[in-house]
Amino acid sequence: MTTLTDLSLLRPTPSLFPYLSKPTQRLHIRRSLKLRCSIAEESTISPSKPNPNLDGGGSVTADCVVVGGGISGLCIAQALVTKHRDAAPNVIVTEAKDRVGGNIITVQRDGFLWEEGPNSFQPSDPMLTMVVDSGLKDDLVLGDPNAPRFVLWGGKLRPVPSKPTDLPVFDLMSIGGKIRAGLGAAGIRPPPPDHEESVEEFVRRNLGDEVFERLIEPFCSGVYAGDPSKLSMKAAFGKVWKLEQNGGSIIGGTFKAIQEKNKAPKQPRDPRLPKPMGQTVGSFRKGLTMLPEAISQRLGSKVKLSWKLSGITKSDNGAYTLTYETPEGLISIQSKSVVMTIPSHVASSLLRPLSVGAADALSQFYYPPVAAVSISYPKEAIRTECLIDGELKGFGQLHPRSQGVETLGTIYSSSLFPNRAPAGRVLLLNYIGGSTNPGILSKKESEIVEAVDRDLRKMLINPKAKEPSILGVRVWPQAIPQFLVGHLDLLDTAKSSLQGNGLQGLFLGGNYVAGVALGRCVENAYEVAADVSNFLSQYAYK
Repeated sequence: MTTLTDLSLLRPTPSLFPYLSKPTQRLHIRRSLKLRCSIAEESTISPSKPNPNLDGGGSVTADCVVVGGGISGLCIAQALVTKHRDAAPNVIVTEAKDRVGGNIITVQRDGFLWEEGPNSFQPSDPMLTMVVDSGLKDDLVLGDPNAPRFVLWGGKLRPVPSKPTDLPVFDLMSIGGKIRAGLGAAGIRPPPPDHEESVEEFVRRNLGDEVFERLIEPFCSGVYAGDPSKLSMKAAFGKVWKLEQNGGSIIGGTFKAIQEKNKAPKQPRDPRLPKPMGQTVGSFRKGLTMLPEAISQRLGSKVKLSWKLSGITKSDNGAYTLTYETPEGLISIQSKSVVMTIPSHVASSLLRPLSVGAADALSQFYYPPVAAVSISYPKEAIRTECLIDGELKGFGQLHPRSQGVETLGTIYSSSLFPNRAPAGRVLLLNYIGGSTNPGILSKKESEIVEAVDRDLRKMLINPKAKEPSILGVRVWPQAIPQFLVGHLDLLDTAKSSLQGNGLQGLFLGGNYVAGVALGRCVENAYEVAADVSNFLSQYAYK
Protein backbone atom coordinates (compact mmCIF):
# COMPACT_ATOMS: atom_id res chain seq x y z
CA MET A 1 0.00 0.00 0.00
CA THR A 2 2.75 2.42 0.89
CA THR A 3 4.29 2.58 -2.57
CA LEU A 4 1.06 3.08 -4.46
CA THR A 5 -0.16 5.85 -2.21
CA ASP A 6 3.34 7.31 -2.38
CA LEU A 7 2.84 7.78 -6.11
CA SER A 8 -0.60 9.27 -5.63
CA LEU A 9 -1.11 11.58 -2.72
CA LEU A 10 1.59 10.82 -0.19
CA ARG A 11 3.76 12.69 -2.62
CA PRO A 12 2.60 16.25 -3.15
CA THR A 13 0.68 16.37 -6.41
CA PRO A 14 -0.64 19.88 -6.88
CA SER A 15 0.87 19.79 -10.34
CA LEU A 16 -2.42 18.56 -11.64
CA PHE A 17 -2.07 19.24 -15.34
CA PRO A 18 1.47 19.27 -16.64
CA TYR A 19 2.11 20.36 -20.20
CA LEU A 20 -1.21 21.03 -21.87
CA SER A 21 -2.04 21.72 -25.51
CA LYS A 22 -3.36 24.70 -27.43
CA PRO A 23 -6.00 26.68 -25.51
CA THR A 24 -9.27 28.19 -26.60
CA GLN A 25 -9.77 31.74 -25.39
CA ARG A 26 -13.26 33.16 -25.18
CA LEU A 27 -14.25 36.21 -23.21
CA HIS A 28 -17.62 36.50 -21.54
CA ILE A 29 -17.57 39.42 -19.11
CA ARG A 30 -19.78 39.36 -16.08
CA ARG A 31 -19.10 42.47 -14.02
CA SER A 32 -20.20 40.99 -10.70
CA LEU A 33 -17.51 38.32 -11.05
CA LYS A 34 -14.84 40.70 -12.41
CA LEU A 35 -14.00 38.14 -15.10
CA ARG A 36 -10.67 38.68 -16.84
CA CYS A 37 -9.67 35.98 -19.29
CA SER A 38 -5.88 35.98 -19.55
CA ILE A 39 -4.11 36.05 -22.91
CA ALA A 40 -0.67 34.50 -22.72
CA GLU A 41 0.95 36.52 -25.48
CA GLU A 42 0.09 39.75 -23.68
CA SER A 43 0.52 38.64 -20.11
CA THR A 44 3.58 36.42 -19.87
CA ILE A 45 6.22 37.78 -17.59
CA SER A 46 8.81 38.52 -20.22
CA PRO A 47 8.89 38.31 -24.02
CA SER A 48 10.74 35.62 -25.91
CA LYS A 49 13.85 36.37 -27.90
CA PRO A 50 13.02 37.25 -31.53
CA ASN A 51 14.21 35.24 -34.52
CA PRO A 52 17.38 36.28 -36.28
CA ASN A 53 16.89 37.76 -39.75
CA LEU A 54 16.96 35.24 -42.54
CA ASP A 55 16.47 35.73 -46.25
CA GLY A 56 13.35 34.20 -47.76
CA GLY A 57 13.85 30.99 -49.70
CA GLY A 58 16.99 30.17 -47.75
CA SER A 59 18.31 26.77 -46.72
CA VAL A 60 19.81 25.77 -43.37
CA THR A 61 21.74 22.63 -42.36
CA ALA A 62 21.67 20.95 -38.96
CA ASP A 63 22.65 17.81 -37.10
CA CYS A 64 19.30 17.72 -35.32
CA VAL A 65 16.08 19.68 -35.69
CA VAL A 66 13.74 19.64 -32.70
CA VAL A 67 10.21 20.42 -33.83
CA GLY A 68 8.36 22.20 -31.03
CA GLY A 69 9.61 24.84 -28.60
CA GLY A 70 7.67 23.62 -25.57
CA ILE A 71 9.38 22.28 -22.48
CA SER A 72 10.14 18.89 -24.07
CA GLY A 73 11.70 20.36 -27.20
CA LEU A 74 13.74 22.98 -25.39
CA CYS A 75 15.05 20.50 -22.84
CA ILE A 76 16.01 17.99 -25.53
CA ALA A 77 17.95 20.74 -27.29
CA GLN A 78 19.64 21.83 -24.08
CA ALA A 79 20.51 18.22 -23.23
CA LEU A 80 22.11 17.84 -26.68
CA VAL A 81 24.07 21.05 -26.23
CA THR A 82 25.25 20.30 -22.69
CA LYS A 83 25.70 16.51 -22.79
CA HIS A 84 26.25 15.59 -26.45
CA ARG A 85 27.86 18.59 -28.11
CA ASP A 86 30.42 16.45 -29.96
CA ALA A 87 27.73 14.35 -31.63
CA ALA A 88 25.33 17.22 -32.32
CA PRO A 89 27.20 20.53 -32.60
CA ASN A 90 24.46 22.11 -34.72
CA VAL A 91 21.00 21.91 -33.13
CA ILE A 92 17.93 23.91 -34.16
CA VAL A 93 14.61 24.25 -32.33
CA THR A 94 11.61 25.39 -34.34
CA GLU A 95 8.39 26.74 -32.85
CA ALA A 96 5.24 27.73 -34.72
CA LYS A 97 4.23 30.29 -32.09
CA ASP A 98 5.98 33.58 -31.46
CA ARG A 99 7.04 32.54 -27.95
CA VAL A 100 8.77 29.59 -26.35
CA GLY A 101 7.42 27.44 -23.55
CA GLY A 102 4.45 25.91 -25.30
CA ASN A 103 1.76 25.66 -22.68
CA ILE A 104 3.77 26.85 -19.74
CA ILE A 105 1.94 30.12 -19.20
CA THR A 106 2.75 32.31 -16.21
CA VAL A 107 0.74 35.48 -15.76
CA GLN A 108 1.53 38.39 -13.44
CA ARG A 109 -0.94 41.16 -12.76
CA ASP A 110 -2.31 43.30 -9.91
CA GLY A 111 0.02 41.73 -7.37
CA PHE A 112 -0.90 38.16 -8.36
CA LEU A 113 1.24 35.58 -10.10
CA TRP A 114 -0.42 32.42 -11.42
CA GLU A 115 0.00 29.56 -13.84
CA GLU A 116 -2.48 28.63 -16.55
CA GLY A 117 -0.79 25.44 -17.75
CA PRO A 118 1.60 23.32 -15.68
CA ASN A 119 2.02 24.78 -12.21
CA SER A 120 4.88 22.88 -10.52
CA PHE A 121 7.27 19.96 -10.78
CA GLN A 122 8.81 17.31 -8.57
CA PRO A 123 12.49 18.20 -8.04
CA SER A 124 14.14 15.00 -9.28
CA ASP A 125 17.85 15.10 -10.03
CA PRO A 126 17.32 15.30 -13.83
CA MET A 127 14.91 18.19 -13.27
CA LEU A 128 17.36 19.94 -10.96
CA THR A 129 20.16 19.39 -13.48
CA MET A 130 18.09 21.20 -16.09
CA VAL A 131 17.42 24.00 -13.59
CA VAL A 132 21.10 24.42 -12.74
CA ASP A 133 22.23 24.22 -16.38
CA SER A 134 19.68 26.93 -17.20
CA GLY A 135 21.16 29.27 -14.59
CA LEU A 136 18.06 29.21 -12.38
CA LYS A 137 19.39 27.61 -9.22
CA ASP A 138 19.01 30.83 -7.24
CA ASP A 139 15.46 31.34 -8.55
CA LEU A 140 14.24 27.89 -7.50
CA VAL A 141 11.44 27.85 -4.91
CA LEU A 142 10.22 24.71 -3.16
CA GLY A 143 6.98 24.00 -1.33
CA ASP A 144 6.83 22.98 2.32
CA PRO A 145 7.24 19.17 2.34
CA ASN A 146 5.15 18.99 5.53
CA ALA A 147 2.19 20.82 4.04
CA PRO A 148 -0.93 18.62 4.06
CA ARG A 149 -2.88 17.40 1.06
CA PHE A 150 -6.61 16.81 1.21
CA VAL A 151 -9.30 14.69 -0.42
CA LEU A 152 -12.98 15.57 -0.26
CA TRP A 153 -14.97 12.72 1.25
CA GLY A 154 -18.33 12.78 2.96
CA GLY A 155 -18.59 16.56 2.69
CA LYS A 156 -15.30 17.12 4.52
CA LEU A 157 -11.72 17.80 3.41
CA ARG A 158 -9.71 14.96 4.91
CA PRO A 159 -5.90 14.90 5.08
CA VAL A 160 -4.04 12.22 3.17
CA PRO A 161 -1.37 10.27 5.05
CA SER A 162 2.07 11.68 4.34
CA LYS A 163 4.15 9.13 6.26
CA PRO A 164 3.72 5.53 7.48
CA THR A 165 2.88 6.61 11.04
CA ASP A 166 -0.20 8.42 9.68
CA LEU A 167 -1.72 5.24 8.29
CA PRO A 168 -3.41 3.95 11.48
CA VAL A 169 -5.01 7.27 12.38
CA PHE A 170 -6.07 9.06 9.18
CA ASP A 171 -9.84 9.13 8.71
CA LEU A 172 -10.09 9.03 4.92
CA MET A 173 -10.43 5.23 5.07
CA SER A 174 -12.16 2.81 7.42
CA ILE A 175 -10.31 0.24 9.51
CA GLY A 176 -11.62 -2.49 7.25
CA GLY A 177 -10.41 -0.64 4.17
CA LYS A 178 -6.95 -0.25 5.65
CA ILE A 179 -6.74 -3.96 6.53
CA ARG A 180 -7.88 -4.92 3.03
CA ALA A 181 -5.25 -2.66 1.50
CA GLY A 182 -2.48 -4.06 3.68
CA LEU A 183 -3.36 -7.68 2.94
CA GLY A 184 -3.61 -7.00 -0.78
CA ALA A 185 -0.29 -5.19 -0.87
CA ALA A 186 1.27 -8.22 0.83
CA GLY A 187 -0.07 -10.50 -1.88
CA ILE A 188 -3.34 -11.80 -0.42
CA ARG A 189 -5.52 -10.91 -3.40
CA PRO A 190 -6.63 -12.39 -6.73
CA PRO A 191 -3.83 -13.06 -9.25
CA PRO A 192 -3.25 -10.76 -12.22
CA PRO A 193 -5.53 -11.42 -15.21
CA ASP A 194 -4.31 -12.31 -18.69
CA HIS A 195 -5.32 -8.94 -20.19
CA GLU A 196 -3.89 -5.44 -19.71
CA GLU A 197 -5.52 -3.99 -16.60
CA SER A 198 -7.00 -0.56 -16.21
CA VAL A 199 -5.98 1.48 -13.17
CA GLU A 200 -9.33 0.72 -11.58
CA GLU A 201 -8.99 -3.03 -12.10
CA PHE A 202 -5.44 -3.13 -10.75
CA VAL A 203 -6.13 -1.06 -7.64
CA ARG A 204 -9.42 -2.71 -6.71
CA ARG A 205 -7.80 -6.14 -7.10
CA ASN A 206 -4.63 -5.31 -5.16
CA LEU A 207 -5.71 -2.74 -2.59
CA GLY A 208 -9.47 -2.82 -2.40
CA ASP A 209 -12.39 -0.55 -3.17
CA GLU A 210 -11.65 2.15 -0.60
CA VAL A 211 -8.12 2.85 -1.79
CA PHE A 212 -9.43 3.18 -5.31
CA GLU A 213 -12.48 5.31 -4.56
CA ARG A 214 -10.91 7.61 -1.96
CA LEU A 215 -7.28 7.91 -3.11
CA ILE A 216 -6.57 6.68 -6.61
CA GLU A 217 -9.70 7.79 -8.43
CA PRO A 218 -9.30 11.45 -7.37
CA PHE A 219 -5.59 11.23 -8.15
CA CYS A 220 -6.32 10.04 -11.70
CA SER A 221 -8.84 12.84 -12.10
CA GLY A 222 -6.35 15.35 -10.78
CA VAL A 223 -3.22 14.31 -12.67
CA TYR A 224 -4.64 12.96 -15.92
CA ALA A 225 -8.12 14.51 -15.85
CA GLY A 226 -8.81 10.93 -16.76
CA ASP A 227 -11.16 8.01 -16.30
CA PRO A 228 -9.37 5.30 -14.25
CA SER A 229 -11.64 2.63 -15.71
CA LYS A 230 -9.94 3.33 -19.06
CA LEU A 231 -6.43 4.42 -18.05
CA SER A 232 -3.79 1.71 -18.35
CA MET A 233 -2.03 0.78 -15.12
CA LYS A 234 1.02 -0.36 -17.08
CA ALA A 235 1.24 2.85 -19.10
CA ALA A 236 0.11 5.43 -16.56
CA PHE A 237 1.72 4.01 -13.39
CA GLY A 238 4.32 1.67 -14.76
CA LYS A 239 6.60 1.72 -11.72
CA VAL A 240 3.86 0.38 -9.45
CA TRP A 241 2.69 -2.11 -12.08
CA LYS A 242 6.24 -3.50 -12.29
CA LEU A 243 6.38 -4.07 -8.52
CA GLU A 244 3.74 -6.78 -8.72
CA GLN A 245 5.28 -8.21 -11.90
CA ASN A 246 8.78 -8.40 -10.40
CA GLY A 247 8.00 -9.29 -6.79
CA GLY A 248 4.69 -11.15 -6.86
CA SER A 249 3.01 -8.38 -4.87
CA ILE A 250 3.38 -4.66 -4.30
CA ILE A 251 5.28 -5.14 -1.04
CA GLY A 252 7.34 -8.01 -2.46
CA GLY A 253 8.27 -5.89 -5.46
CA THR A 254 9.17 -2.99 -3.19
CA PHE A 255 11.59 -5.09 -1.13
CA LYS A 256 13.12 -6.55 -4.28
CA ALA A 257 13.60 -3.08 -5.77
CA ILE A 258 15.28 -1.89 -2.56
CA GLN A 259 17.62 -4.89 -2.58
CA GLU A 260 18.56 -4.31 -6.22
CA LYS A 261 19.16 -0.62 -5.55
CA ASN A 262 21.43 -1.42 -2.59
CA LYS A 263 23.44 -3.87 -4.69
CA ALA A 264 23.91 -1.49 -7.60
CA PRO A 265 26.99 0.77 -7.61
CA LYS A 266 26.11 4.19 -6.29
CA GLN A 267 26.73 7.01 -8.72
CA PRO A 268 28.05 10.23 -7.19
CA ARG A 269 25.45 12.99 -7.13
CA ASP A 270 26.22 16.18 -8.99
CA PRO A 271 27.46 18.53 -6.24
CA ARG A 272 25.90 21.51 -8.04
CA LEU A 273 22.37 20.28 -7.38
CA PRO A 274 20.24 21.58 -4.51
CA LYS A 275 19.09 19.08 -1.89
CA PRO A 276 15.30 19.32 -1.42
CA MET A 277 14.07 18.38 2.04
CA GLY A 278 11.39 15.71 1.98
CA GLN A 279 8.86 15.17 -0.80
CA THR A 280 7.88 18.48 -2.25
CA VAL A 281 7.27 20.36 -5.47
CA GLY A 282 9.12 23.22 -7.12
CA SER A 283 8.69 26.30 -9.22
CA PHE A 284 10.61 29.55 -9.75
CA ARG A 285 10.55 32.99 -8.22
CA LYS A 286 8.64 34.42 -11.19
CA GLY A 287 6.83 31.24 -12.18
CA LEU A 288 7.50 28.28 -14.43
CA THR A 289 7.93 30.42 -17.53
CA MET A 290 11.40 31.28 -16.25
CA LEU A 291 12.65 27.82 -17.30
CA PRO A 292 11.78 27.84 -21.03
CA GLU A 293 12.83 31.47 -21.34
CA ALA A 294 16.18 30.79 -19.66
CA ILE A 295 16.83 27.79 -21.92
CA SER A 296 15.86 29.82 -24.98
CA GLN A 297 18.24 32.60 -24.03
CA ARG A 298 21.08 30.10 -23.65
CA LEU A 299 20.30 28.45 -26.99
CA GLY A 300 20.17 31.90 -28.63
CA SER A 301 19.85 31.83 -32.41
CA LYS A 302 19.32 28.06 -32.36
CA VAL A 303 15.68 28.80 -31.49
CA LYS A 304 13.51 29.83 -34.44
CA LEU A 305 10.14 31.35 -33.55
CA SER A 306 7.09 31.69 -35.80
CA TRP A 307 8.40 28.83 -37.94
CA LYS A 308 5.49 26.60 -38.99
CA LEU A 309 6.49 23.19 -40.34
CA SER A 310 4.57 22.50 -43.54
CA GLY A 311 6.28 19.35 -44.75
CA ILE A 312 9.04 16.84 -44.17
CA THR A 313 10.75 14.46 -46.62
CA LYS A 314 13.72 12.13 -46.54
CA SER A 315 16.45 12.16 -49.17
CA ASP A 316 18.27 9.17 -50.62
CA ASN A 317 21.37 10.18 -48.66
CA GLY A 318 19.47 9.72 -45.38
CA ALA A 319 19.04 13.41 -44.53
CA TYR A 320 15.68 14.97 -43.80
CA THR A 321 14.36 18.11 -45.48
CA LEU A 322 11.96 20.19 -43.39
CA THR A 323 10.10 23.02 -45.09
CA TYR A 324 8.88 25.94 -42.98
CA GLU A 325 6.61 28.89 -43.46
CA THR A 326 8.36 31.75 -41.67
CA PRO A 327 8.02 35.53 -41.44
CA GLU A 328 10.95 35.68 -43.87
CA GLY A 329 9.31 33.33 -46.40
CA LEU A 330 9.74 29.62 -47.10
CA ILE A 331 12.87 28.16 -45.53
CA SER A 332 14.20 24.60 -45.77
CA ILE A 333 16.40 22.81 -43.26
CA GLN A 334 18.56 19.83 -44.17
CA SER A 335 19.08 17.73 -41.04
CA LYS A 336 20.60 14.39 -40.14
CA SER A 337 17.98 13.77 -37.44
CA VAL A 338 14.60 15.10 -36.32
CA VAL A 339 12.75 15.00 -33.00
CA MET A 340 9.00 15.64 -33.09
CA THR A 341 7.82 17.01 -29.71
CA ILE A 342 4.53 18.45 -30.93
CA PRO A 343 1.18 16.87 -29.87
CA SER A 344 0.54 13.46 -31.39
CA HIS A 345 -2.37 14.58 -33.56
CA VAL A 346 -0.23 17.34 -35.10
CA ALA A 347 2.67 14.94 -35.66
CA SER A 348 0.24 12.50 -37.26
CA SER A 349 -0.69 14.93 -40.03
CA LEU A 350 2.91 15.86 -40.77
CA LEU A 351 4.17 12.27 -40.80
CA ARG A 352 1.36 10.73 -42.88
CA PRO A 353 3.19 11.19 -46.23
CA LEU A 354 6.16 9.32 -44.73
CA SER A 355 4.41 6.57 -42.76
CA VAL A 356 0.69 5.87 -42.82
CA GLY A 357 1.08 3.31 -40.03
CA ALA A 358 2.76 5.78 -37.69
CA ALA A 359 0.26 8.49 -38.56
CA ASP A 360 -2.71 6.22 -37.90
CA ALA A 361 -1.32 5.18 -34.51
CA LEU A 362 -0.54 8.75 -33.45
CA SER A 363 -4.02 9.93 -34.43
CA GLN A 364 -5.63 7.61 -31.88
CA PHE A 365 -4.34 9.24 -28.69
CA TYR A 366 -7.08 11.10 -26.85
CA TYR A 367 -6.68 14.56 -25.28
CA PRO A 368 -9.77 15.62 -23.25
CA PRO A 369 -10.65 19.27 -22.56
CA VAL A 370 -9.70 20.95 -19.27
CA ALA A 371 -10.24 24.46 -17.95
CA ALA A 372 -7.82 26.18 -15.54
CA VAL A 373 -9.59 28.74 -13.37
CA SER A 374 -7.53 31.15 -11.24
CA ILE A 375 -9.58 32.99 -8.62
CA SER A 376 -8.94 34.90 -5.41
CA TYR A 377 -10.87 35.31 -2.16
CA PRO A 378 -10.10 37.39 0.92
CA LYS A 379 -8.56 35.31 3.70
CA GLU A 380 -11.64 35.70 5.83
CA ALA A 381 -13.66 33.80 3.20
CA ILE A 382 -11.93 30.52 4.13
CA ARG A 383 -13.93 28.34 6.49
CA THR A 384 -12.55 28.30 10.02
CA GLU A 385 -12.33 24.51 10.11
CA CYS A 386 -10.06 24.63 7.04
CA LEU A 387 -7.49 26.90 8.66
CA ILE A 388 -4.32 25.75 10.38
CA ASP A 389 -2.93 28.25 12.88
CA GLY A 390 -5.24 30.83 11.34
CA GLU A 391 -3.93 30.29 7.80
CA LEU A 392 -4.86 28.23 4.75
CA LYS A 393 -1.99 25.76 4.60
CA GLY A 394 -1.37 22.85 2.31
CA PHE A 395 -0.74 21.86 -1.28
CA GLY A 396 -4.36 21.57 -2.27
CA GLN A 397 -7.29 19.22 -2.52
CA LEU A 398 -8.68 16.56 -4.87
CA HIS A 399 -12.32 15.67 -5.43
CA PRO A 400 -13.55 12.13 -6.19
CA ARG A 401 -16.23 12.04 -8.90
CA SER A 402 -18.59 10.39 -6.42
CA GLN A 403 -18.71 13.40 -4.09
CA GLY A 404 -21.13 15.54 -6.06
CA VAL A 405 -18.75 18.27 -7.23
CA GLU A 406 -17.71 19.10 -10.77
CA THR A 407 -14.26 20.57 -10.06
CA LEU A 408 -11.44 18.04 -10.30
CA GLY A 409 -9.14 19.68 -7.80
CA THR A 410 -7.88 22.92 -6.30
CA ILE A 411 -4.32 24.10 -5.69
CA TYR A 412 -3.61 26.52 -2.85
CA SER A 413 -1.28 28.61 -4.98
CA SER A 414 -0.70 31.39 -2.44
CA SER A 415 0.14 28.80 0.24
CA LEU A 416 2.33 26.66 -1.97
CA PHE A 417 4.88 29.26 -3.12
CA PRO A 418 5.78 32.76 -1.88
CA ASN A 419 4.67 36.05 -3.42
CA ARG A 420 1.75 34.66 -5.41
CA ALA A 421 -0.95 36.97 -4.01
CA PRO A 422 -1.23 40.33 -2.25
CA ALA A 423 -1.48 40.43 1.53
CA GLY A 424 -4.90 39.43 2.79
CA ARG A 425 -5.79 37.45 -0.35
CA VAL A 426 -5.88 33.72 -1.11
CA LEU A 427 -5.10 32.54 -4.65
CA LEU A 428 -6.69 29.27 -5.78
CA LEU A 429 -6.03 27.45 -9.05
CA ASN A 430 -8.90 25.12 -9.97
CA TYR A 431 -9.25 22.52 -12.71
CA ILE A 432 -12.51 21.35 -14.23
CA GLY A 433 -13.43 19.14 -17.17
CA GLY A 434 -11.50 16.07 -18.26
CA SER A 435 -12.48 12.72 -19.72
CA THR A 436 -15.58 12.41 -17.58
CA ASN A 437 -16.77 15.97 -18.24
CA PRO A 438 -16.01 17.02 -21.84
CA GLY A 439 -19.09 19.22 -21.83
CA ILE A 440 -17.12 22.16 -20.49
CA LEU A 441 -16.29 23.04 -24.10
CA SER A 442 -19.87 24.17 -24.59
CA LYS A 443 -19.87 26.39 -21.50
CA LYS A 444 -19.07 30.08 -21.24
CA GLU A 445 -16.22 31.11 -18.97
CA SER A 446 -18.69 32.71 -16.59
CA GLU A 447 -20.55 29.40 -16.29
CA ILE A 448 -17.30 27.55 -15.58
CA VAL A 449 -16.40 30.06 -12.88
CA GLU A 450 -19.83 29.74 -11.30
CA ALA A 451 -19.42 25.94 -11.15
CA VAL A 452 -16.02 26.25 -9.47
CA ASP A 453 -17.22 28.85 -6.96
CA ARG A 454 -20.29 26.75 -6.17
CA ASP A 455 -18.11 23.68 -5.50
CA LEU A 456 -15.66 25.56 -3.29
CA ARG A 457 -18.49 26.86 -1.11
CA LYS A 458 -19.39 23.25 -0.31
CA MET A 459 -16.13 22.53 1.50
CA LEU A 460 -13.55 25.36 1.60
CA ILE A 461 -15.22 28.77 1.25
CA ASN A 462 -17.89 30.21 3.53
CA PRO A 463 -21.22 29.96 1.67
CA LYS A 464 -21.99 33.63 2.41
CA ALA A 465 -18.57 34.95 1.33
CA LYS A 466 -18.37 37.64 -1.33
CA GLU A 467 -17.93 36.59 -4.94
CA PRO A 468 -14.31 35.92 -5.93
CA SER A 469 -12.08 38.07 -8.04
CA ILE A 470 -11.53 36.18 -11.29
CA LEU A 471 -7.99 36.44 -12.59
CA GLY A 472 -7.97 34.05 -15.52
CA VAL A 473 -9.99 31.34 -17.22
CA ARG A 474 -8.18 29.28 -19.80
CA VAL A 475 -9.91 26.47 -21.67
CA TRP A 476 -7.71 23.81 -23.22
CA PRO A 477 -9.76 21.87 -25.81
CA GLN A 478 -7.10 19.14 -26.06
CA ALA A 479 -5.35 19.11 -22.73
CA ILE A 480 -3.66 15.98 -21.41
CA PRO A 481 -2.89 12.83 -23.44
CA GLN A 482 -4.67 9.86 -21.89
CA PHE A 483 -2.54 6.79 -21.29
CA LEU A 484 -5.44 4.44 -21.99
CA VAL A 485 -5.35 0.65 -22.16
CA GLY A 486 -3.36 -0.07 -25.31
CA HIS A 487 -1.39 3.19 -25.16
CA LEU A 488 2.02 1.54 -25.14
CA ASP A 489 1.04 -0.74 -27.99
CA LEU A 490 0.00 2.27 -30.09
CA LEU A 491 3.25 4.02 -29.27
CA ASP A 492 5.26 0.94 -30.21
CA THR A 493 3.29 0.70 -33.46
CA ALA A 494 4.12 4.30 -34.30
CA LYS A 495 7.82 3.86 -33.57
CA SER A 496 8.11 0.52 -35.40
CA SER A 497 6.23 1.95 -38.39
CA LEU A 498 8.76 4.77 -38.64
CA GLN A 499 11.59 2.26 -38.53
CA GLY A 500 9.85 0.00 -41.01
CA ASN A 501 9.57 2.87 -43.48
CA GLY A 502 13.28 3.57 -43.26
CA LEU A 503 12.89 6.65 -41.08
CA GLN A 504 15.84 6.05 -38.79
CA GLY A 505 16.86 9.25 -37.10
CA LEU A 506 13.28 10.48 -36.71
CA PHE A 507 12.33 10.41 -33.02
CA LEU A 508 9.11 10.99 -31.10
CA GLY A 509 9.07 13.01 -27.88
CA GLY A 510 6.71 14.99 -25.69
CA ASN A 511 4.27 14.16 -22.94
CA TYR A 512 2.36 11.42 -24.78
CA VAL A 513 5.69 9.57 -24.97
CA ALA A 514 7.30 10.55 -21.68
CA GLY A 515 4.40 10.92 -19.26
CA VAL A 516 2.20 13.84 -18.37
CA ALA A 517 4.22 15.29 -15.47
CA LEU A 518 6.45 18.23 -16.35
CA GLY A 519 9.36 16.61 -14.55
CA ARG A 520 8.90 13.40 -16.52
CA CYS A 521 9.07 15.40 -19.77
CA VAL A 522 12.42 16.79 -18.63
CA GLU A 523 13.73 13.37 -17.60
CA ASN A 524 12.69 11.96 -20.98
CA ALA A 525 14.47 14.83 -22.71
CA TYR A 526 17.80 13.44 -21.51
CA GLU A 527 16.79 9.97 -22.72
CA VAL A 528 15.81 11.24 -26.18
CA ALA A 529 18.99 13.33 -26.43
CA ALA A 530 21.06 10.22 -25.71
CA ASP A 531 19.19 8.32 -28.44
CA VAL A 532 19.82 11.14 -30.91
CA SER A 533 23.50 11.23 -29.97
CA ASN A 534 23.85 7.47 -30.46
CA PHE A 535 22.21 7.71 -33.87
CA LEU A 536 24.41 10.61 -34.98
CA SER A 537 27.51 8.75 -33.83
CA GLN A 538 26.52 5.85 -36.09
CA TYR A 539 25.55 8.27 -38.87
CA ALA A 540 29.09 9.63 -38.92
CA TYR A 541 30.45 6.22 -39.94
CA LYS A 542 27.97 5.52 -42.73
